[in-house]
Amino acid sequence: MSDNRSGGSAPTVLRIVLGKRLRQLREQAGVSFEEAARAIEVTPLTVRRIEKAEVGLRIPYVRELLHTYGVPAAEIDGFLALAREANQPGWWYKYRDVLPEWFSAYVSLESEASVIRLYEPHYVPGLLQTDDYVTALMRVGFPNESKEDIARRVALRIKRQDLLAKPDAPAIWAILDETVLRRPVGGAEVMRAQIDRLHEVLDMPKVTIQIMRFGVGAHPGAFGPFHHFRFGFSELPDVIYTESLAGAVYVDRPADVVTYLEVLDRMSVQAEPVARTRSILGELRKEL
Repeated sequence: MSDNRSGGSAPTVLRIVLGKRLRQLREQAGVSFEEAARAIEVTPLTVRRIEKAEVGLRIPYVRELLHTYGVPAAEIDGFLALAREANQPGWWYKYRDVLPEWFSAYVSLESEASVIRLYEPHYVPGLLQTDDYVTALMRVGFPNESKEDIARRVALRIKRQDLLAKPDAPAIWAILDETVLRRPVGGAEVMRAQIDRLHEVLDMPKVTIQIMRFGVGAHPGAFGPFHHFRFGFSELPDVIYTESLAGAVYVDRPADVVTYLEVLDRMSVQAEPVARTRSILGELRKEL
């Protein structure tokens, strides 16, 4: 995942975790890539790809690797059960016709994150958008698509928002550039409803929103949007997500992640205090 553009079948978070566990078990057992490869009659590259979650977890391979690593029989069945679960497609699979491969990994990360911090200079974050706001964005982003496909894209984005209602919903801390709230996506009526929606989500105990005013001037995040994911799995490192028109980059090298986190920390100081968010939203709504 480190600094790579996503391609192929996007791994679920569980598959990433199990791949890392397999690597840890191999290293603890003192087994080389070559020895592991011989045990399951594949190339060392295939073992590497299993550990990096670049391929599915074939149950016969996983069982034999666990035997090779000396894992007790009583633990193997539990591991295999998780491997089978990891191989199942996520809920978003049914939207695969309108979900880019490079974004599938994002939805998987978002679904399992315990903390999501983000900076958005252009649009309201997807988890906080209204139906009409999403629809307006999709019509601009996909002008040649049918109404049916646009509707499926909107449905996918709205379905992602079920995450907010879960008991184990992630803590979300969003810093929005003032531009986000002044850009008239879909017109004044749509924007008023969108600002009302932001007022509503502020009542959720795990949602924090700050606004970066124009008056701040230059700030360290002005280069573009990025999202930070943190997980409840010790095997899974923090991940930074950035995107372009044609793809995305997922960064998990600790030194790089720290750079982004330092920027978020500095921006949280430069942005308006959380206590001011409601009043700012109210001011901007009156202007519409």
